[in-house]
Amino acid sequence: MSADAAVSSVPTTARAARPTRPERVHVPAPEGFEALDRTHREVQAMLGRFSALLDHVDDNGPDEEARRMAAEIRAFFDGHARQHHADEERLVFPSLLNSGNADLVHHVKRLQQDHGWLEEDWLELAPQIEAIERGYNWYDLPMLRHALPVFAALYDEHIVLEETVVYPAAKGHQQALAAGVSARTGS
Repeated sequence: MSADAAVSSVPTTARAARPTRPERVHVPAPEGFEALDRTHREVQAMLGRFSALLDHVDDNGPDEEARRMAAEIRAFFDGHARQHHADEERLVFPSLLNSGNADLVHHVKRLQQDHGWLEEDWLELAPQIEAIERGYNWYDLPMLRHALPVFAALYDEHIVLEETVVYPAAKGHQQALAAGVSARTGS
């Protein structure tokens, strides 16, 4: 008897179809939230540095120290701050948007809108900071002095909402998911 014939003679039973497995929702691990919180402290420090830059430029123009400060500020908001927002959009917000909790959904949508506004504000500020970084004199110091408090206030409100409402809810959601997995697997 050939191997093919032996396989075809084995009786088969139909297996019941499995229910569709829900898509796994990724929520950052607790240490991930610590990293997000740490970035918030870095944002606040960088906003203080931004204010110090404006005072320095007012007194000294775009000297070497101003250029270094501007480069640091530009690199942070062009890179780290943008990545932080992308991480939140990808790792924190989706599970809360799908939570069915209208208040949480409202808060997350506000934070998403804030991300857009922060990006718009930065796109307006960045060329001015880059001018200082390159030692050019065409920056608009009065505009920067007007815009920085607006930018900083939006960041401050945004951070408070994340740290007092959204992150705790995401952590709770993560714990509930982990408890559900443990209950299903018996671990």
